[in-house]
Amino acid sequence: MFEGHPKGLWALALANTGERFGYYTMLAVFFLFLQHNFGFSVGVASSIQAAFLGVVYFVPLFGGILADKFGFGRMVTIGILVMFLGYLCLSLPLGGGGIALVVMAAALLMICVGTGLFKGNLQVLVGNLYDEPKYANKRDEGFSIFYMAINLGSMFAAAAALGIMGYVQENYAVSKADSYHFAFAVACVSLIFSIAIYYMFRGTFAHADRAKVVAKGATEVVEEKLTPAQTKERIVCLCLVFAVVIFFWMAFHQNGTTMTQFAEVYTQKSDSGVSSLMFNVFNLVLCILMVYGALNIFQSKNVKGKVIAAAMFLIPAAILVEKAINVTGSVVVDAPIFQQFNPCFVVALTPVVMLVFSWLAKKGKEPSSPMKIGLGMLVAGLGFVVLMFASNGLPTPAEQSVALENGTATLVSPNWLISTYFVLTVAELLLSPIGISFVSKVAPPQYKGMMMGLWFVATAIGNFLVAIPGLLWGELSLYVVWGVCVGVCLVSAIFIFSILKRLEKVAK
Repeated sequence: MFEGHPKGLWALALANTGERFGYYTMLAVFFLFLQHNFGFSVGVASSIQAAFLGVVYFVPLFGGILADKFGFGRMVTIGILVMFLGYLCLSLPLGGGGIALVVMAAALLMICVGTGLFKGNLQVLVGNLYDEPKYANKRDEGFSIFYMAINLGSMFAAAAALGIMGYVQENYAVSKADSYHFAFAVACVSLIFSIAIYYMFRGTFAHADRAKVVAKGATEVVEEKLTPAQTKERIVCLCLVFAVVIFFWMAFHQNGTTMTQFAEVYTQKSDSGVSSLMFNVFNLVLCILMVYGALNIFQSKNVKGKVIAAAMFLIPAAILVEKAINVTGSVVVDAPIFQQFNPCFVVALTPVVMLVFSWLAKKGKEPSSPMKIGLGMLVAGLGFVVLMFASNGLPTPAEQSVALENGTATLVSPNWLISTYFVLTVAELLLSPIGISFVSKVAPPQYKGMMMGLWFVATAIGNFLVAIPGLLWGELSLYVVWGVCVGVCLVSAIFIFSILKRLEKVAK
C-alpha cells in the first residue's frame, strides 16, 4: 500500500505537511485576531477573511503559468520564502494602529502570492514523479498519500494555535490580542520545517522539475508530443472536470457555513458516555493508530512487522477501553469542534480506500480516475441525504430561533453530523486527490502548471458558491437547504458519467 512509490513523494509530502500546518494554524485564529487586535466587527472581519480565502485559491493559476515558463522547483522555492516572510510579518506585535494594518495587508498578500507559487507547483512535481513508467500505475495512490499529508498538517493546527496562545497568556502575562502573534510565529516555524525538508531531500525529486519525465537518471529528456487537436481535447476535458469540481466544493464546504450553523442551533450541546470520547482529538488519533495497526497486521511480510502492527493496534485499543470503562460526566459540544473530524477521517480512511482500490486492481476491476470522481459526487450527495434524515421533523431555522429563546427547541444527537462528516470524507477521498492525479496525468506538458492552477480556481469558485445554501437558511425547510446540495452533487455525477468515455480516452 505504501510501498513501491518514488522516494521524492515522501519528501514533497512532508514539505507540504509543514506548509499546511502553518496555514491552518494561522487560519484557525485569524478571524478572532481581526476582531481582538483591530476591533473589527464580525461583518468586516468576515469580509477580510473571505477576500483572503478567495485570492489564495485564485493565485495558483498565475503561479502555474510562471512555472510553465521558469520551472516548477524554482517557483516552489520562491513561494516558500515569500510565505515565510508573510507569516513573519503577522508574528510582529505592532498593536492595532495604521502601521499594523498596513503590515497585516502586506503579510496577507505575501501569503497569497507564496501559496500561489508553492501549492499547485508542488503537486505538479508529485505528478511528474509518476510519469516514470515503473510508477505510472501508482499515480492515484501517490496523490492519496500526498493528500493525507495535507490533513496531517491541518489535524493539529487549531489545537496548536490555541495551546500556544493559552500558554503565553498564562505564563508570561501576554494580552489576548498580543497572544495571536505567537500563534503566527508557530506558522513561521512550520515553514522552516518545510524549507529544511524540501532542500535536504531535493535530490529525490529534482528530476521531476520538467514537463515530462521518462526515467530517473536519463541523459535526455523526451517530452510527450501532442498534436494541436490532442492538446485542445485534453484542455477541454480538464475544464469539464473543473466544472464538476466547482459544485463538489460548493457542497463540501458547507462544513464551515450551514453545517456549522446546524451544529450551533440544532445539535445537542453536550455528550456523555462512550460517544463523548470522540470529542477529544487525541482519542481520534488513537483510533487512527488502531486502523493502521489492523491493516499492517495483514500486510506485513514478516513476523517482526506483524508484532509491531499488533502492538500499534492493541496499545491504543487498551487505552480507549480503559477510558470507556471509566468515562464519567459529560463533555461540552461546541459547534467548532466538529471541524476536527474531517482531517482525522482523511488520515484514518486513506489507507482503507487505497487498500480497496488495490484489491480491485488485482482483480482487474479498479474504476478509472474519472469514474472515481463521479462516484465521489454520488457519495457527497449521500452525505447530505444523511442530514436530511437528521432534519426530519425539525422546524425551519427561523422557527428554531424562536424555540431556542423560549427554551423549547428540539435538538438532535451530534452523531448525525459526525456521520455526515464521515460520508463526506469518503467522497473527498474519491474526488480530490484523484482529481489532482487526473490533472497531473492529462494536462499537456507545456500547460501543466496552468492546468493545476485552474484546479484551484475551480475550488475558489466553489468557495464563492458556498453562500447559496446559506442564503436559503431562514424561512425555508432544512430539506430545501440540504436538497440543493444533494441536487448539485447528483447532477454533477450524471454529467461526469455522461462524458466518462471521453475522459477515460484522454487519460490512457
